[in-house]
Amino acid sequence: MILLPESDWRARESAHAERADALTAGHRARASRGEKHPVEDFLFTYYSYSPATLRRWHPGAGVELADAAGDPRAGWRWYVPGRRPGSLTVDRSGMEREKRSLLAGVERILRSTASRPGRFGCFGLHEWAMVYHQEDHRHPVPLRLGQAATDAVVEAHELRCTHIDAFRFFTPDAVPLNRHAPTRESQPQLEQPGCLHAGMDVYKWAMKLGPLVPGELLLDAFELARDIRLLDMQASPYDMRPWGAEPVRIETPEGKAEYVRRQRRFAERSNELRLRILEAWLGRASARP
Repeated sequence: MILLPESDWRARESAHAERADALTAGHRARASRGEKHPVEDFLFTYYSYSPATLRRWHPGAGVELADAAGDPRAGWRWYVPGRRPGSLTVDRSGMEREKRSLLAGVERILRSTASRPGRFGCFGLHEWAMVYHQEDHRHPVPLRLGQAATDAVVEAHELRCTHIDAFRFFTPDAVPLNRHAPTRESQPQLEQPGCLHAGMDVYKWAMKLGPLVPGELLLDAFELARDIRLLDMQASPYDMRPWGAEPVRIETPEGKAEYVRRQRRFAERSNELRLRILEAWLGRASARP
């Protein structure tokens, strides 16, 4: 159990709030004006975690906050008195007892994904499969190539999506074109670090672990998800240039090469975060895949 002096943990809490506010400033400003951004607002709608939740700092498991008994967090869920008088700590054992099934599933996803090699031949075609042979689209944004040419790109490639939460939005005509048939049950077997959606989901898993994950690590996961979302939309069939997202033209050899180069870097970043989350929660020796 690490003891953090009050001056240390309050400084970390303040720095976390400032960083979170900077990361969510654009979204909060748009929300106040009733505006939406199809790239930058996605993480707050798809995952349904508010800026306020992201702003709340936790020290993580195995940390005791000195002189914190009078702090508002004393009334937060999953905080209990520590070993030293007046201190607080995260109730890891209580949380693990009550949320046993959820936490076991998160650990399994993080470990299994980090343990297998990434696949880099999908070229982001999951977004193209979501509009294949369908005039009504999820996003009210024009297709960069038009419907017929977009359909032709899908038909010229093999769909290789491994992620259930992308595959479930495929159009009916695109479903049989995919090499895999992901389900919620097969997710631990199919999840792999080359998948952009699996990389974005590191943020979701960190959120589900709540106070077991240090706030700084949560924001690192959020930043990864934000960066991945940009590539996801740049490589999509939508014309995102009005929102400052220049296209990655995966229908060309040059676009494919750029996509894979960035995809590989995201796989490295996501696996690094998976290991850091497991280490923060379970300890270094227990976290190794």
